[in-house]
Amino acid sequence: MAQVAVGFYTDTSVCIGCKACQVACHQWNALPADLAEQPAEGNAGRANPITGASYDNTGSLTANNWRHVKFIEQFSEDRKEAAWLMMSDVCKHCVNAPCLEVCPTGAIIRTEFDTVYIQENTCNGCRDCIAACPFGVIHMAGPENEGAGTAKKCTLCYDRLQNSLVPACAQACPTESIQFGPIEEMKVRAEARVQQLQSEGFTKAKLYGADAEILGGLNSFYLLLDEPEVYGLPRAPKVPSTTVPSSSAFSIITALLMALAALFSFRTRRADEDDGEGEAAAPPAEVPPPDVPPPPRKEAAGD
Repeated sequence: MAQVAVGFYTDTSVCIGCKACQVACHQWNALPADLAEQPAEGNAGRANPITGASYDNTGSLTANNWRHVKFIEQFSEDRKEAAWLMMSDVCKHCVNAPCLEVCPTGAIIRTEFDTVYIQENTCNGCRDCIAACPFGVIHMAGPENEGAGTAKKCTLCYDRLQNSLVPACAQACPTESIQFGPIEEMKVRAEARVQQLQSEGFTKAKLYGADAEILGGLNSFYLLLDEPEVYGLPRAPKVPSTTVPSSSAFSIITALLMALAALFSFRTRRADEDDGEGEAAAPPAEVPPPDVPPPPRKEAAGD
């Protein structure tokens, strides 16, 4: 029997920025601390400098941080009023995943749960997936591939799903900001929540990635209280293959123009060479002999 697609619905309106999801993700996946220098024997390691960006101590998703809680501070012009938006960011497990499309080795696969998973033992460290991902999710780490590392990102706790367990981050979230379940059920729940928030005066409340407009839909979608750009999310990300027709047409037109320019240049040069050869082969113009006075007339001896 086919497995039902599952994923995350993240309601940012109830996120309190506690970072329990980050801690749970680190613990379950045995991820190392994101330090400037990892500890070793005789070395206590070295912490990263404080970001200075509110209470955001990790800064972004990294090879060691598969979840990242964003803190967005908003102030009025006179700075008398403020709002604090928080969002637990993670891989979006896109239905039309750009990273999966460009992977040359098949290391990135779609699981039976409709999630996107990286098989690290197949990754060759080419980094194509990093360039393709519009959300900045994937990062490289590890000694594999001659030090180039392998691609790292959220697995949506694939090992837990295989054992009928809820992903660690959703299990740990104290406010149910991160909710997990069948995607279609999550969408119904999210739509009802949007209507509730809008009726309470949160007119900007909207869903991001719940429909097919964004990469065919996101299996980790969001309820936002402001525009996507405020949260650092692209408004209209694209799959690389969608730009192929226009890019190909542009390349073909450019190639034709270059060919025409080369042909014109060749014909012009040939015409100049033919003119030069014609001038060289023409006989020299006849020069009239100089005027020579006739010899003096000799008179006869009897004259």
